[in-house]
Amino acid sequence: MQVIDTAIPDVKIIEPRVFKDERGFFFESFNQQRFNEAIGRKVTFVQDNHSRSSKGVLRGLHYQRPPHAQGKLVRCTVGEVFDVAVDIREGSPTFGQWVGINLSADNKRQLWIPEGFAHGFVTLSETAELLYKATDYYAPQADACIRWDDPVIGVEWPLPCTPILSVKDEQGTALLAVSF
Repeated sequence: MQVIDTAIPDVKIIEPRVFKDERGFFFESFNQQRFNEAIGRKVTFVQDNHSRSSKGVLRGLHYQRPPHAQGKLVRCTVGEVFDVAVDIREGSPTFGQWVGINLSADNKRQLWIPEGFAHGFVTLSETAELLYKATDYYAPQADACIRWDDPVIGVEWPLPCTPILSVKDEQGTALLAVSF
């Protein structure tokens, strides 16, 4: 496993070691011990999520407020997405900054998004499926959403078409209204 730093030090790209031959491929998608060593702290995942989206679906920017903040380890198993993490930690030197990378079934990359970040993605392929591990359970009372197009954040989404949004995502709040 290779760990790649991003512009925001706490957000990491994880590249597994993939063994390929004429039969197909094999890789270890998660190893608790290696993951903890790679990010420099002990992380416990309690929930796995699986989502499927059509081309142009934009989900986010989602987060859970403390005490139910979630760290996420995200990977794309079908298709391709542009995945984004936004730092919403008050007092952080990178508050309001974002990191975005392409995750795909082909590149097998994963994105570690620690607690204190909002998360979103847009589907670039006809369909995409994401699997992600979470460090806390879904808590509807702590669920929140920042506008995907918040001008203060300025995410440069590679939109393949007009984004398809849920009602929740259409009603997201501004970053400056967030208290984390």
